Amino acid sequence: MGEFRKVHQFNVFTVHAPSQLAIAEYMQDASRHLGLAAFYQEKRDSFRHLMAETPFELLPCRGTYFQLARYDRVSDLPDRAFAEWLTREVGVAVIPVSAFYADGRDDKVVRFCFAKRDDTLVAAAERLCKAL
Repeated sequence: MGEFRKVHQFNVFTVHAPSQLAIAEYMQDASRHLGLAAFYQEKRDSFRHLMAETPFELLPCRGTYFQLARYDRVSDLPDRAFAEWLTREVGVAVIPVSAFYADGRDDKVVRFCFAKRDDTLVAAAERLCKAL
């Protein structure tokens, strides 16, 4: 499996030439992409505001569209089991952070993606507030 993981890692972060040319052309007009940082910061701040009513401990995040959250006040389940439960029973998908550790270290932290439509984020926060 180690060799498959290497192949997967390189495939995920490799872009074929036509896409690279398209991205280079897109970036010629800076107004198209220079607003992305502010756009995602606003999304992050909005998501954090929506999540304030939940028992999750939101960890600091900058320069990303993922919000890490500690859930030890919510459940004693391991993060993978908690992520499955949250997805199936509450209808909100998260990524267990242990998936990013070779040793599977579990700090009871999950990752939310806030690069979603506003109505999707509102619905997720409502589901979490209701279920937790």
